[in-house]
Parts: sequence; structure tokens; C-alpha cells
Amino acid sequence: MRDYVITADSNCDLPAEYIKEKNIVIIPHYYDIDGVTYGDELNLTPKEFYDRMRAGVMPTTMASNPEVIRNTFQSLISRGYDILHISFSSALSGGCSNVMAGAREICEENPDAKILVLDTLNASMGEGMFILKAVQMKEEGKTIDEIYSWLEEHKMNFCVRFTVDDLGHLHRGGRISKTTAIIGSMINIKPILHVNPEGQLVSLTTVRGRKKSLTTICNMMMESIGKFKDEDDYICIAHGDALEDAYYLQELILERLPDKKIMINTISPSIGAHSGPGAIGICFMGEIR
Repeated sequence: MRDYVITADSNCDLPAEYIKEKNIVIIPHYYDIDGVTYGDELNLTPKEFYDRMRAGVMPTTMASNPEVIRNTFQSLISRGYDILHISFSSALSGGCSNVMAGAREICEENPDAKILVLDTLNASMGEGMFILKAVQMKEEGKTIDEIYSWLEEHKMNFCVRFTVDDLGHLHRGGRISKTTAIIGSMINIKPILHVNPEGQLVSLTTVRGRKKSLTTICNMMMESIGKFKDEDDYICIAHGDALEDAYYLQELILERLPDKKIMINTISPSIGAHSGPGAIGICFMGEIR
């Protein structure tokens, strides 16, 4: 049986040290600021990126590059590996279809190769949690097919609840109207959103005030976590350069689930360009996506 490699895209938002330690191969998504494209060898630090957004810069984003996908997959296949690729939601980006097309081409040219592409229908560390689980199962000796099947079967148990700090970014992304953004900002309204079963970002409700929004997403997690409350799974906190709020949210979680492992990391620019500085979310295993 051939050995296999887990690949993913940069929107998974897992810490760089984890990616390196576990030998995850990352295919980049890209962002453009003032005509300069970032995402591969050229990158801004999270602080630089979000400070530019705070100063009024509006980045644009691009999905993964088909040539990069093809070269990455071909290199791994040529070295004798099969591939399990864990992808950002197909409902939010063309990256997943790019990967699927690249995988088909490589497999047609290499009949003995196997490339399985999992559309997580999820985003940020919600996608990253699929990788955490895949790595855990690989280290337990599971085959590529066993991992793929388990992730597909449990896809709707990977949950995200999040809030944003600036309604203007949701307006620019077409999520809310300009009037709603202006009025909501004036009265300190904070939307609560999630990634629905179709892999789309959907508003659930609104609350007034930052602290209330963080408490609300924690409460929503507790309402949805169900039987996964006592499982040995990470709870992930993704933030748009809002580390202090991430630590506050971590305290709220540990007050209720003191034995849970927490992983905190920054939201990548190709997602943060749409959610903006201060966005923050909880990603967890639950009974109700």
C-alpha cells in the first residue's frame, strides 16, 4: 500500500508550526493589495495586513492557482505518495473546483495514483479541524480511504460560530445592505454568523456590543456541542488580529469546558479580506452544524 500525504489550502488557518510539524502540504490562496499579489513566497504578517485594512486599504482575493496545484500534486505523486486533499468550502471559493480539476488530470496521467479531494463545506479553522482529525487518524494507522470516509460521514459535525467587528466588510462582501451597515455600526450591532450545511456564510442573529457577541457565540457552541462535549477534540479560535478578545473567549470556553484543548490562530488574509479586523470565531465538533 502506498503512503499518503495530507494536503490543504492556506485558508485552513492552522498555526504554521503545526503545519510544519505534521508535514501538511499547503496550496496557497492569494490576496492583492495596491496591485501587489501576496500569498505564496511574498506575504504580509497578520499585523501588517490587518493594519492596512484599518487604514482603509481594501484587498481583493484570488483562489488557488491551477498550475501550482498541478505542480504540487505531480511532485508528490512522482515521489510515490497518494494524496488526501482537504479543501476550503466550494460554496465560498473556486479553489475546490480548481483542486478537483487538477486531481483528475494528474490521475488520468498517472493511473496508479490516488488523489481524494474532500470539500469540507467549511472555512478557516473549521476547515482546519478536518486536518487535525485527519492527522490524528493517520497517526493512529488509519488508511487514506478510512479517513476520507470518516470525514465525509461526519462533515456536518464540524461547526463554526463567529462575529465580526466592522459591518462595513460584510456590506462590501454583499452580505448586508449599506443602510444596515451604517445603522448597525451607529448602534453597535454585532452580527452572529455561521457556516451552514451548504458551506455558505449565513447570519443567525444580532446582538449589541462586542462582549455580548463573544458570550453569544460561546453560548451557541454549548447549545450545539452535544455528545462531543466529552470528546478529546480541539476547540479552535480564529481571530482577525484580535488576540486579546481571543483570550477572553478562551476563558469563557474553559469556564464551561475546563478539560478541552484550545488552539488559537489568526484568520488568513484571503479570508480576513472579507471578514475584516476584529472578526472572531469558535470552531468545534458538535451535533448541530
